[in-house]
Amino acid sequence: MTTVGVRRSRRLGRGGMRRLVPLAAVATAGALLLSACGSGSGSGGNAKSLTFWISTVPGQDAGWKKLVAQYKKEAGVTVKLVNIPYDGYPTKLHNAAQANSLPDVADVPALDPIWSSKLIDLSSIANNKSYNINANFLAKDSSGKVLAIPSDVTASGLFINKTLFKKAGVDVPASPDKTWTWTDFIAAADKVREKTGAKYSLTFDQSPSRLRAMVYEMGGKYVHADSSGKFSVDAATKKAVKYFVGLNDDKTMPKSVWTSGADPSAMFQSGDVVAYWSGVWQVPAFADSIKKFDWASVPTPAQPVQASDVNSGGMMVGFNNNGAAATAAQKFMSWVYEPKNYTELVETSGFLPVEGGLNPKYPFKSAAAQAAFKLYNEEIPLYAPISGYFNGAQTNWVLKGKSLTEDPTKTELGKAINGQQSVDKALQNIVDGYNQAVGG
Repeated sequence: MTTVGVRRSRRLGRGGMRRLVPLAAVATAGALLLSACGSGSGSGGNAKSLTFWISTVPGQDAGWKKLVAQYKKEAGVTVKLVNIPYDGYPTKLHNAAQANSLPDVADVPALDPIWSSKLIDLSSIANNKSYNINANFLAKDSSGKVLAIPSDVTASGLFINKTLFKKAGVDVPASPDKTWTWTDFIAAADKVREKTGAKYSLTFDQSPSRLRAMVYEMGGKYVHADSSGKFSVDAATKKAVKYFVGLNDDKTMPKSVWTSGADPSAMFQSGDVVAYWSGVWQVPAFADSIKKFDWASVPTPAQPVQASDVNSGGMMVGFNNNGAAATAAQKFMSWVYEPKNYTELVETSGFLPVEGGLNPKYPFKSAAAQAAFKLYNEEIPLYAPISGYFNGAQTNWVLKGKSLTEDPTKTELGKAINGQQSVDKALQNIVDGYNQAVGG
């Protein structure tokens, strides 16, 4: 198991729900009378000593450990790295803000209104052209202040059973520059299924994030808010979602994933499924777990849009605890995003970079995993800005004290797949859920 695998299983294995959990904590934490952390690991830094909070499985913080050690050598500044369990991290940050004991720097899963006003403006880092940070994935407030920069990004992607494709004699695109449409891909996958006797052409994560990616690629915006904050769906979204629901026919796709929670990853790993729509976090697991067939990541479809649903693996923030510490924190974060240092972090921790133009060398022994990360790094610069919409929207909701604690997409579309309601009715219910929770 590479160092990447364990980290991703903890931080990203929850699929689309990973980022909803901390948002739910934000909504409820204000009503709780919680004690201060009292750990002594919070604020109070100075020009020569900073505290940096992260949350990852012990042993999977190698990249950050390497960087803080190097920074001590180069800048003479001690950066105390504090690794906090994921399940309690948002609450600990919330308590630290109440106790005026925030760290100087943190890699956070989401923003919290209680401490968002204490954040350092990272615009000078984000706008540094030599860093080439993808502006689509920054967290900004309404004034344009950059509140957070991703430590890394995650993206939806397409996996195939390479053995079945080869057996059927069906080709796949060699480059994301000349990718296939969803229509072409489904036709190819159906052909492979029919020629090889596979059970299904495709499994598809029961995830609003994965559905958003498909809708974006088919020219829609999914559930999108206008300038007043009112949500709706456009015609392209309706067409894409109807197409998706129609694929769930127990031939092309199994109904059981979206109607009763069957495991699409396990189905794909069984070898009886031609392809799987999931994301980059599956790569390290597949590198170790899939032995009975050859697998590959292949270019995502574009019909006609090259897109994905891209989220932050973590969000780097700095807290304005005092003048000396805030200046030192900003200098440290600027140093982290220098391409040479950031590349080292990306390689050691197995990140997809938020910076363009890098050529990271990952520690995978699996050729398929190496090829997969190479492909994702080639695809991300091609994605349309819509790919970062939901990531940014969540930031805006939090700044308004709102959160989408339970996305109605899975439940409502499950009913449509089961024939219990029309797709139009399902979409209207989803829109109503968004408007009620985070509209306005």
